[in-house]
Amino acid sequence: VLDMNESIKPEDIDPIIHERVRLAIVSALAAAPEMSFNDLKSTLGLSDGNLSAHAKNLQQAGYIEIAKSFKGRRPHTAMRLTPAGLEAFQGYVNMLRKIIQKGDEARDESG
Repeated sequence: VLDMNESIKPEDIDPIIHERVRLAIVSALAAAPEMSFNDLKSTLGLSDGNLSAHAKNLQQAGYIEIAKSFKGRRPHTAMRLTPAGLEAFQGYVNMLRKIIQKGDEARDESG
């Protein structure tokens, strides 16, 4: 928990989620209980390789689960946030709120 009187340091921001593509993936999965690889790819406008690489990073961090199966004869890959991933995303959003609040307070004090 960050004290509003303390400065915000780079290490206070989760580097896994902060990267823009991973942030987009986690944001999409926070809004939907589960998304297929193809739905995420088209929603976010990513290539197969880009989505795969970032999803692997998120999976290794324990933030998402990747389930591979078949629908009929076609491979199906589904992704969902883990409880740790949701907690990390909420922590990231709260950190951004604190940064905004600190900026607002600084403007109020100077203006």
